Amino acid sequence: MIHHPQKPRRILAFAPSSKGLGFVVLETPHALVDWGVKSVKKQNKNADSLKKARQLTELYRPHVLVLENCRNSRRCQRIQKLIAALKSQAQSQHVKVILLSQQQTRKVFFADQPGTKHALATMLAQEFPEELASRLPGKRRPWNSEAHGMGIFDAAALAWAFQLKEIR
Repeated sequence: MIHHPQKPRRILAFAPSSKGLGFVVLETPHALVDWGVKSVKKQNKNADSLKKARQLTELYRPHVLVLENCRNSRRCQRIQKLIAALKSQAQSQHVKVILLSQQQTRKVFFADQPGTKHALATMLAQEFPEELASRLPGKRRPWNSEAHGMGIFDAAALAWAFQLKEIR
């Protein structure tokens, strides 16, 4: 039997937040190509996010876009509308869209054990030390707002969870 190696696939993941749009580009089987947070203006946050997402999608031409499935979640209405718009925009660009809930994502990493957002970010920084370790924010205190760079780890968790689910 002849075994043909799988072609690399490019996965793009977006993680919208109140301050911007976290993103990662993962090329299978294990290469983080690009990552960052695109800041958005206070007015027209969704329009600005959509424009930046379109530019990233056109630049990287992913095979798959992974977004958070925020149905039945506590995400604010603006973010829910933005995720729906990101999904529609990607589909209009002929990109396959995968939605993963926070529960599905965490189950990939923690099975049935409870896990924190910071613990997940730490795992990702260990998985991609050269790329993400220097960006790992400190553990958030309850009275602090979330670090701006956490969007990178949210997006990385979505992309890596999709990758791991697909392998199994």
